[in-house]
Amino acid sequence: MGIAAGKKGIIFGVANDHSLAWYCAQALHSQGAELAFTYQGEALERRIKPLAEEVGSPFVEPCDLSDDDQIDRVFTKLNRLWGEIDFVIHAVAFADKKDLEGHFVDTSRAGFQLALDVSAYTLTAVARRAAQMMTSGGSIVTLTYYGAEKVVPHYNVMGVAKAALEASVRYLAADLGEKNIRVNAISAGPVRTLAAMGISGFREMLKLVEVKAPLKRNVQGQEVGNTALYFVSDLSSAVTGEVVHVDCGYSILGM
Repeated sequence: MGIAAGKKGIIFGVANDHSLAWYCAQALHSQGAELAFTYQGEALERRIKPLAEEVGSPFVEPCDLSDDDQIDRVFTKLNRLWGEIDFVIHAVAFADKKDLEGHFVDTSRAGFQLALDVSAYTLTAVARRAAQMMTSGGSIVTLTYYGAEKVVPHYNVMGVAKAALEASVRYLAADLGEKNIRVNAISAGPVRTLAAMGISGFREMLKLVEVKAPLKRNVQGQEVGNTALYFVSDLSSAVTGEVVHVDCGYSILGM
């Protein structure tokens, strides 16, 4: 029996076995949670299905979170399977690569809309459906980054999108609190993931954090997963609308 035993939930955003969403899945599974997964496209299907089998997941479905019909379809199927869920992990973000190069001021209208839709609005779209299945309360957790608070070189429009995501967390927490649904965000320090490696200068960022952070190291994916476990478990029953930094203390330096 673990602290997540008996809890059921869905995870959006697993890309491979090094993604933060997968570290969350492992932590939750290790403490007894039952997991459902989604993926986008055939390439990810080949990666995600074997991972889902590792944790005994009964539910692996395609879902493009920019398509409301697909979100509805996933939650309809999930409702047929379980009827009720206890948590959601939202680990979805995207921006056009060219908008993560050069200067933020050069962001195109289309690029801005894409980044905000996928990286921020999808949390609201998912939360609205999930709340209908959280009849006994629940926990919604998303992943953000320090670039929402401070300017991070080459993060550009993604930083603006993450700022919108963090504001969404607070408004959703206010809306859903009366249903005993908690909404929180984990602001993870730099971790070697597929998405992170696409950011110019990421390796230099890892080196800088290792030198500047009070703990003198970079955060590990497992530590992010353990924080998600805390938010899903009853240990965080009075915590909502919060952005918690898991970055070895780097953010406290205000750099």
